[in-house]
Order: sequence, then C-alpha cells, then structure tokens
Amino acid sequence: LSLSDRLKPWDVVARRISAVATADMAFAVYNPASKSRTWQVQAMKDLVLEHRSPDTPVVIGRDVAGAEESVRVVTLGELEPSEIDMRTLLIVGSSMTTVVETGSGRQVFTPRRYPE
Repeated sequence: LSLSDRLKPWDVVARRISAVATADMAFAVYNPASKSRTWQVQAMKDLVLEHRSPDTPVVIGRDVAGAEESVRVVTLGELEPSEIDMRTLLIVGSSMTTVVETGSGRQVFTPRRYPE
C-alpha cells in the first residue's frame, strides 16, 4: 500500500488500510511519508490498531539495498511515526506473525496457513 494521497483521496487509502487490517493480512507500506505528508503514518497506525494488537510485529526497512540500509523490528504499539520517511518500507505483520531471535538478529515470520 502507498500512503500517498496525491493521486487518490485519503478516504480510498484509509479504506484499503482497514480492509487489509480486517482481513488479518500481513502487508507492506511504501511511500509512507514525505516532508509535506507527515500525518498519514499515525493515521495508518490508528486504523490498524482498530483491528490488530499493539504487539503486532512491524519491520522498518530504511534505504533498503542502499549504502545506509537499516532494518529494525518493533511492535505496532512502538511504531514512532516521526521516524518514518520517504525512504522507509514498513511491513506490518498479521496475528500469526512471530519474531524469532537468531544468532544473526531478529527474524520475522508469517506462516502461509492458519491453524484449522
């Protein structure tokens, strides 16, 4: 999902966020913020929190594949919108997403199947 409302109204973006959050799908957010668009990340967080636990894992990738790449794992409740910019990719987990501590750091995993 893109949080930009330059080419579509915010209510369309908000409906899409609510739809994936309600469907309990893991999803990626690109183009989350810019210098002139700063409120959308908080609005997205608020919409997702209507359907997901604050403990939901969120991957914050910045400058992915660039010289200053960084990847962090936080919870949805810990997500700080002021730290997000245009070079950030967010991956929001589902209720089934888990974080595993490994020797090389934290890894995030969302299974393809739900328990029956």
